[in-house]
Amino acid sequence: MKLTKVLMALTASAVLITGCSSQKNPATNAVAQAEALLSELRVDAAQFAPTELHGAEATLAKLKSDLAKEDYKDVIEGVPQFNKDLTALREVVVAKQTQMVAATHEWQTLSAEVPKQVEAIQVRVDALSGSKLPKEVNKEAFDAAKASLESMKATWAEATAAYQQGDALQAADKARLVQTKAKEVETQLGMTPA
Repeated sequence: MKLTKVLMALTASAVLITGCSSQKNPATNAVAQAEALLSELRVDAAQFAPTELHGAEATLAKLKSDLAKEDYKDVIEGVPQFNKDLTALREVVVAKQTQMVAATHEWQTLSAEVPKQVEAIQVRVDALSGSKLPKEVNKEAFDAAKASLESMKATWAEATAAYQQGDALQAADKARLVQTKAKEVETQLGMTPA
């Protein structure tokens, strides 16, 4: 990968520099390369890995400070730590992006299924509200189911809002909660799952 090649180049530069009498150009190049690498990841990292981004930015700031003070040896010695921070940052970003893709896929499935469950429960509650409760549904279970229905609607609204705001992870988590609760309520109301 491009990142791996540049990290190897940064490390190779660091090794070569230690043997050179003039370390200014290699140190300057190392800082410029480090800045370019971090710049490529910054937008995604800010969204998916802010803590790790802060660590990499702090290491880069130290490299820049050392360069400004003409501490070229310190710049070169700091490159391995920057490489380590950048690798960790990239791994977290990729992992979180993968989770987001999976959550988006899960949300799409749940958003097709869960509203149908909630609607079926609403129909059952409405039907039972105006008549005598069947023997498989007692009054306490019916009242609990009605309360749960309102809670499910509220949680579903939160899930939808989270998805619309770009947070598929939270949306999928909340949708799963509603789906689980819907199964419980279907049992309380004597419904047979479709």
